[in-house]
Amino acid sequence: MSVLVVTGASSGIGRALALRAGRAGYDVVAIGRNQAALDALAERVRREHARIVTGAYDVALPGSARQIVELARRAFGRIDVLVNNAGQVAVGPLSEQSDDALRAQFGTHAIGPVALVREALPYLRASRGHVFMVGSGVARVPVGGLGAYPPSKAATRSSASVLRRELKPDGIAVTYVDPGVVDTAFMSRAGMPGAPEPLLVTPEDVARKMLLAIGTRPRVLNAVPWQTAFVALAELFPRITDVVLERNPSLVGAQDAAAVPHVASEPPREAAALTTTATVPEPSDVQTPAPAGFEAAIEPVRRRMERVKLSEGFVRGLLREGDVLDVHEVALRWAGMPNKNERAATTEVLDALSDAGYLRRDGERYHVVRGPD
Repeated sequence: MSVLVVTGASSGIGRALALRAGRAGYDVVAIGRNQAALDALAERVRREHARIVTGAYDVALPGSARQIVELARRAFGRIDVLVNNAGQVAVGPLSEQSDDALRAQFGTHAIGPVALVREALPYLRASRGHVFMVGSGVARVPVGGLGAYPPSKAATRSSASVLRRELKPDGIAVTYVDPGVVDTAFMSRAGMPGAPEPLLVTPEDVARKMLLAIGTRPRVLNAVPWQTAFVALAELFPRITDVVLERNPSLVGAQDAAAVPHVASEPPREAAALTTTATVPEPSDVQTPAPAGFEAAIEPVRRRMERVKLSEGFVRGLLREGDVLDVHEVALRWAGMPNKNERAATTEVLDALSDAGYLRRDGERYHVVRGPD
């Protein structure tokens, strides 16, 4: 059985990839900083009869890489795919970032990923494995207001190129991923408005393309080619790009750097403070977590609901104990003729309710096991 290790698995691309990899038959090692979210992810993966182990680690902290690799070794004994996906941003002008904020961002996007590759190298050599380095368009066209996020993502991109050449003789593939503008809560959690809806792609789309890329082992994976083409044009004409971004920062979901208050990052913690003892229970050993309140259940997808105009009242009305919900039928009920984004949003909302204990998923159907609070 092949083993996939993914960081940043608490939400977004990492979570979507962990779910898809489990369905594809991989054993999954899911790493993030939100233990509650990891617990919900693990419960979901095990319900679908796949194996997963989770660990709450901050990849930016010294020592985390060794502990993550040790977790994978204890659980499954090998590593075939390593996905460096974790992301972190400290909003504000780069020139005003604290030392801690700078260390956290470069640690998350450059130092931590390279350390993970180093620690995993014996296992990757043995499996002739695959490393993914998830970057960003701002690695090529930096934008203001995101602190050290753009330069640290540029370091991700550069590291991927160097590692690719270094590891090729060992039969290890290294793929740099430009995911495009992804519809996650990453920007909103940082206090930024996020990119316009027409530009957004779903985390599931990116995860699907990454999983397919394991078979083709490309040097670069541009998840949204047309967006990458625009980034390349912007890189070729930097003066024009500067003017456009200064006048329209909302194109990339940012704000004028001068208007964005600095948000201090948390002080560094010892790696062990975030770690948890992880086991790989059989499906019969899994206990369903206690249901969260309805408001808490939809909080992770609230922004997505607002974007597609899916009302909270409609979602609440779905929770009639004993009913069986079909994704496509639900999407038709609220959207009429749902498009791709509306169908994806429906699935995300139902999954969030499932994670909170209101629904039980069975393929494309969801059984309502509890009404709203």
